[in-house]
Amino acid sequence: RVGKSGCGKSTLLRLLFRFYDVQGGCIRIDGQDISKVKQLSLRAHIGVVPQDTVLFNDNIRDNIRYGRISASDHEVEA
Repeated sequence: RVGKSGCGKSTLLRLLFRFYDVQGGCIRIDGQDISKVKQLSLRAHIGVVPQDTVLFNDNIRDNIRYGRISASDHEVEA
């Protein structure tokens, strides 16, 4: 658990993924204002680990590949 219920975890995640934009100030990652980055690129570079771990009733390769379904077998094995 990262924080108590209602402390803003979901809001922060929505802001990072740019589901909505900040009303004042800016959010920077490595000094770059995320409002200046294409959403598709931004979202492709953010990984989220859910609070509840879920594994699919499938093989390990498909569970690993869940984050990027287009990953080759070589990339998954690496």
